[in-house]
Amino acid sequence: MKFLNLTYELVVGFFLLFIIVKIVGRKIITQVTPFTFITAIVIGEILGTALYEKEAGIPEITYAMCLWGFLLLIVEFIGQKFLWFRGIVDGKPAALIKNGVIDRGELKKNRMNLNQLQSLLRQSDAFSIREVAYCYLEPNGSISVLKKPKYQKTTLEDFKLASKPVHVPVTVIRDGHVLWDEIKELGFDESWLMKHLQTKSIQNYKDVFIAEWLVGDELFVQTYMKT
Repeated sequence: MKFLNLTYELVVGFFLLFIIVKIVGRKIITQVTPFTFITAIVIGEILGTALYEKEAGIPEITYAMCLWGFLLLIVEFIGQKFLWFRGIVDGKPAALIKNGVIDRGELKKNRMNLNQLQSLLRQSDAFSIREVAYCYLEPNGSISVLKKPKYQKTTLEDFKLASKPVHVPVTVIRDGHVLWDEIKELGFDESWLMKHLQTKSIQNYKDVFIAEWLVGDELFVQTYMKT
């Protein structure tokens, strides 16, 4: 009898969950926003708790799932009617890079550091910050990247050019700290670093927020700025 009741509850919960997802929309599957992410967790928790709670039967499962689905529909309806509410629920993209300059204030606001930003950029086929004109952190945690014109994709066949060797940019200064291991691996030393910084009117590497070296290009440097 116990297994029979559990079977009934699982079947009912399965179809209720399917109906809610179909009605509310596909956003709950892809977890586009923090709200839909929480929604997916709560629905699963409601179903799981109801299934294994002795006092909870099919009526309780149906009520809980339908009530939560109804609340979701209300939130979605209000979000479609009012932009200010949509911004609260869905969130807004944050501009991490504007006109090629990293916005440190936005990084702090979104609790991100340079390592995380560089990792996300590499996943978006941007291996150097110098390539990026604009970078937005989307509400779902992904980033959208707009590269500078000269770094946008073109094919060598279009220009009938010979292929060139590819080099990966190396970060040599991050958050005011020199990455000496990276510099030594490149075959350079402190005098080389200071020489390049001085050409950009920088006397102390502690004033540098990030610096990247790329073979065939100059040292890319961004200093600390007031935010």
